[in-house]
Amino acid sequence: MAHSILVFYGSYRRDRKGIRLANFVVTQLRAREDEAELIDAQAIGLPMLDRMYKEYASGAAPAVMESLAGKIRDADAFVFVTGEYNWGVQPGLKNLTDHFLEEWFWRPAGVVSYSAGRIGGVRSGLAWRDTLSEMGMVVISSTLAVGPIEQTLDERGEPIGELGNGLMKAFPRFADDLAWWTEAAKAQRQHKAPPY
Repeated sequence: MAHSILVFYGSYRRDRKGIRLANFVVTQLRAREDEAELIDAQAIGLPMLDRMYKEYASGAAPAVMESLAGKIRDADAFVFVTGEYNWGVQPGLKNLTDHFLEEWFWRPAGVVSYSAGRIGGVRSGLAWRDTLSEMGMVVISSTLAVGPIEQTLDERGEPIGELGNGLMKAFPRFADDLAWWTEAAKAQRQHKAPPY
């Protein structure tokens, strides 16, 4: 069964490397016959948060925000691809997510982290778990931590070397976990409306 999955990426840096991992995730999900779409915060270009989507009158939100709200509402699950900035989350990705709230509710999310070093952005991944839970998502227990990213994926997002092989071996468990929770959430929403 195909799932509609949005893959969020949030670096605004000139020489960003994490886009390799975001593209890898999209490619791998599509290979599993999921409908995966990359949502690149830089390309979306939302301003620093002033008003959340829900704070606009109906039909008055900027068109790009309205479009993204619809995609979030229609998605079955989410994957957040995040780098680590000074032990914390990427500001671009955090800013994008904060524009929405109820749109995220009652769907699962997975966290994929990366860094230039061997720790693979795990501290950012841990921070995202609490944030996404607070925003109404069920965060799956499986994670992927990729580092050093330039020794794991090439410019096209293709796995390279021993680290790339390790990522290819780890991805199916992550995707299976996300798929299980996605199907469980869909079944529950069909069985019983969310309580709020």
